[in-house]
Amino acid sequence: MKQRYRSSRRTVLALSLSLAGLTFAGLSTAVQAQSPDEFYKGKTITIYVGYSPGGSYDYYARTFAQFMGKYIPGNPNVIVSNMTGASSLKAANYIYNVAPKDGTALGVVTQTVMLEDAFKTPGVKYKAAEFSYVGRMTAVLETIVSGSPKTKTIEDARKHEVIQGGTGPTSPTEGYARLLNTFAGTKFRIVSGFDGTSGVMLAIERGEIDSTENSYVSIIRSKKPELDSGKLNILVQASLERSKVLPNVPTLIELGTTPEAKAALTFYTSSAAVSRSLLGPPGIPADRLKTLRDAFMKTTKDKEFLAVIAKSHAEFDPESGEYLEDLAKKVAATPPAIIQRTADALKPK
Repeated sequence: MKQRYRSSRRTVLALSLSLAGLTFAGLSTAVQAQSPDEFYKGKTITIYVGYSPGGSYDYYARTFAQFMGKYIPGNPNVIVSNMTGASSLKAANYIYNVAPKDGTALGVVTQTVMLEDAFKTPGVKYKAAEFSYVGRMTAVLETIVSGSPKTKTIEDARKHEVIQGGTGPTSPTEGYARLLNTFAGTKFRIVSGFDGTSGVMLAIERGEIDSTENSYVSIIRSKKPELDSGKLNILVQASLERSKVLPNVPTLIELGTTPEAKAALTFYTSSAAVSRSLLGPPGIPADRLKTLRDAFMKTTKDKEFLAVIAKSHAEFDPESGEYLEDLAKKVAATPPAIIQRTADALKPK
């Protein structure tokens, strides 16, 4: 009798658990079946920025946050939260591994997010090709500029030594010059230890060094008269294709002396194409990712938004999430030998 009773209890318990599972599955399916309008209504989207307030990563995130919500069905609030640490890798790891994958958590992290994965940088706990890319807020056009009367073109840097001011071994102020020495036959001699680009530019003005890396916008803002007069000259631009504003200046990639050299320069220059981008964790439902991408592109055409950007004189060269997704796949497919050669070239000699 007791055995029959226990058997009945087990049957009832199993049936209850089964029904509970069906109910949970039904609720889960219902949540997934929500339209973006239904899902985002009353929600808050948080953009985690891997850097402190005040820099360009934070600026673009906050500017987009002001306007993007009105183009997302349901009009959710969009806020920014700064999550600093490990040159933004803390935020990248959080977005990939911890943040909700429902389209309410996005991030803005280092432009080298794809390269760090490829280089197997210590502390990286993500696969860059698996992020959900929403869109690039802007590219930052990086250049090498010379103040030496003997070095007016990159060809001059192939003929004689050029003293390049740098701010540290991992900085592009030194990285681009090392890559050009290895893959393009230039003769940059790097003098490291400057506190920042303003200090390097001052050293060029004093004739203490010849060149450095700096963004085109920074040069235009602070040294336009010198650039217009020919006292300063832009030698090369770090971009996958020549920018419309510098149609006569070669890219790093063009200068590669062999197919392998061009491949290495393309691989490294991909970070400039990522620049200030908005991404999310893997697994955002396809309809919500499309909604976010559509809202992003609509924001880039918003008149009020464009007025804010114009007033700030900030660079503005957006791209779609699909563009970034394709780029991430290409970077991930880079042959290991090319990645290793690039890593070796970047090491201080």
